[in-house]
Amino acid sequence: MTVSHGAMRWRAGAARTDSFEAAPAPGRVADAAPSLSPAPAMPFVLASTGETLVARGWLESVAEGLEPPGARVRRLLAGGEGPRLVVGALPFAAQVPAHLYRPAELSRRPGRSDLASSFPLPRRAESARPARWQVTPEPTLAAYEAAVAAALVRMAQSQEGLRKIVLSRSLKILADRPIDAAALLRALARDVSVAAFCVPLPSAGAPRVLVGATPELLVSKRGRDVTSHPLAGSSRRARAAAADRAAAQALLGSEKDRREHREVVEAILDQLAPHCTDLAAPGEPELTSTASMWHLGTPIAGRLRDDTLSALDLALLLHPTPAVCGTPRAAAARAIAELEGYERGFYAGAVGWCEASGDGDWHVAIRCAELSGCEARLSAGAGIVAGSDPAAEGEETSAKFAALLTALGIDEKGAPLMEERA
Repeated sequence: MTVSHGAMRWRAGAARTDSFEAAPAPGRVADAAPSLSPAPAMPFVLASTGETLVARGWLESVAEGLEPPGARVRRLLAGGEGPRLVVGALPFAAQVPAHLYRPAELSRRPGRSDLASSFPLPRRAESARPARWQVTPEPTLAAYEAAVAAALVRMAQSQEGLRKIVLSRSLKILADRPIDAAALLRALARDVSVAAFCVPLPSAGAPRVLVGATPELLVSKRGRDVTSHPLAGSSRRARAAAADRAAAQALLGSEKDRREHREVVEAILDQLAPHCTDLAAPGEPELTSTASMWHLGTPIAGRLRDDTLSALDLALLLHPTPAVCGTPRAAAARAIAELEGYERGFYAGAVGWCEASGDGDWHVAIRCAELSGCEARLSAGAGIVAGSDPAAEGEETSAKFAALLTALGIDEKGAPLMEERA
């Protein structure tokens, strides 16, 4: 079997070891039943162009075991009542437990349905006074730029062949009242170019929820057909049409960004090739846009040899891609742990669902916030390769924060956004 990618070709069973290495062991799938309420405060929601999936309640979690996670999910869904699928989130780090559970109720509608009608919530009495916000960068922008500089030195001196390290930073946000997760989700979902999601997370205390709007598809499976749409290489959009077009063309012509993007595409092709009879991707990246960002993207499509390989199996195979980690993967993950200074949790992981048939969708968990009461944690990252500029990478993370901050109605310092005048 050959795999086409422009002028490049892959042979099944012969992955390019110069562009990828074996992944660390996937995250354990812990039994979340003791800490996940049987009636989560929020439903699981995934609203994309194809459909809007809303899963309410909780029947049981995918428990720990010696079997691979995909096998445990198949066993869980083999019998019993209720929807025959699991929903949830995979963390970024391999050692952090994943969070997968079987919901009690399921609603699926074609296209992007009205999220307000999907899960109407009782309205609380709200103060007429605008919310007050406190934003604390962790790390600071200066510290992040210093970490980027250290990553560049590390790659230049690497004995492990490091070519890319994806470094992120976070914003800790405190409000003077509980943050409305449903309102945030509805605001994010107005951008039809993204998949808006809400994942209730296990918690021993106050309810936690992961809310976001991701433009990146990790993997989708229907029968033997598998698709992925990786993004890497980004630029902030401009308000003026001419400046916006110029930003897009500059990104498309950037040698540095195209090199960063190629690392991701080749890694995904290498991982999928042994499992496919056909696998293809365009030889050149395409421009992909959200309301706030331009990205380089490449659609990948393949035909699986064995349709018993589930969407969850494929997600665990691919995750974390060089779009959120780096290359080689294990070396980049070690560098991230040493340079970032905070735990990513479910940021840069994956959110999605998988049916008993093996079909499912998994999206990369970026442009998201973890909410708990009056607190939110936002994260944004940038791919660091030879030629990266620390200040420019810091600016890229600020641009990526814009989607969440705009939905919250504040800027990076916590000040209210001024409405544009007509």
